[in-house]
Amino acid sequence: MDLPLKGIKVVEQGTFITGPCAGMMLADLGADVIKVEAPGDGDPYRTYQEGTYSPHFQAYNRNKRSIALNLKAEADKAVFDQLIAEADVFIENFRPGAAERMGVGYEQLAAINPKLVYCSISGFGPDGPYQNRPSYDSVAQALSGFLGVVTDRDNPRFLGPALADAITGIYAAYGTLGALVSRGVNGKGRLVEVSMLEAMAHFSIEPFTALFALGQAPVGLDRPRLAQAHILKTRDEKLVAIHLSSPEKFWEEVTEAFGAQHLRDDPRFATRLARIDNYEELGKALDAITRQRDRAEWDEIMSGYDVPFAAVNEVEEVVNDPQVQHMNLIVPVEKTGDDAADRAVRPAVTLDRRPTLDVRPAPRHNADGDDIRSRLAEGAKWPGLDDNERAEAAQ
Repeated sequence: MDLPLKGIKVVEQGTFITGPCAGMMLADLGADVIKVEAPGDGDPYRTYQEGTYSPHFQAYNRNKRSIALNLKAEADKAVFDQLIAEADVFIENFRPGAAERMGVGYEQLAAINPKLVYCSISGFGPDGPYQNRPSYDSVAQALSGFLGVVTDRDNPRFLGPALADAITGIYAAYGTLGALVSRGVNGKGRLVEVSMLEAMAHFSIEPFTALFALGQAPVGLDRPRLAQAHILKTRDEKLVAIHLSSPEKFWEEVTEAFGAQHLRDDPRFATRLARIDNYEELGKALDAITRQRDRAEWDEIMSGYDVPFAAVNEVEEVVNDPQVQHMNLIVPVEKTGDDAADRAVRPAVTLDRRPTLDVRPAPRHNADGDDIRSRLAEGAKWPGLDDNERAEAAQ
């Protein structure tokens, strides 16, 4: 498949999620990403659970190659510099100042390759009162205001997935793509900087705009209340979600589907604003109805009505969902060991009506080190992935 970033060469020196996620986003679009790791265990995310190939690491490092380099060793630094000299993009997510101390800061690498797009990811930016604070997903969710919007004040909880980490990585990839387009126009490299604080504040742009326009930002349950979104329980103790939004037709359709003319006649629910004011009462009334049938029955019933409705799937249920299967959203991956995944969620973007169905598993630590070193020693400017594939096919 002719992916849009085919031919783009990336050196990623990322750990945990933000940097690796940015690298993965580019790799999913066809970029050749070489992940530079420290000798020993490499990226700490490899050992996040037992072993050295955690599912967490596998999730954000597919479609890449790995080489272990000790940048304090002259020979390894020379290999690194050779890669940088031919790379289009470099990605790092160190604390401010760490890259410079390692000899891989922006000015240091731009001196080797002026056309390099350098992507630097941090917790709070390169300077300022918080620059030296450590940052992780939960910290960025909290400081940015995002957590204040989505959490229930009476029962505060973090959201399960590492949203701030992944979203920051996606913003970093977005900025890098913009810089690559700019370089295509003027031939100049760029410094791309994004912090977790900036990414999550921008991701929360709607509540900020409400604050600036109305003088009050939503908190906690305000968003589902205004959106008229409800999570309801069924007879078999499973969950379903509905989202009525603002069009009146959805309210009419759901009361028809639920056989709930009495709710439509109830003055507490007669208008959208009334339903917002009586959100909790409406939720209890709807929940009393959905508890009368199993989830599968409701799924069949609701398919005949124009209502935003879905089962609250467990992850294992998503894999077998008819629409997911129709879209080939879950694709096979070469299984490289007992601790390796045999399937993956394919890239979300479909190009020219053709989804990307080929996904390579995340590399084992230094899996490509010997090959990369030997190719560079033989005079290759860049140890191309396509060259590897051709050599394997010829064997």
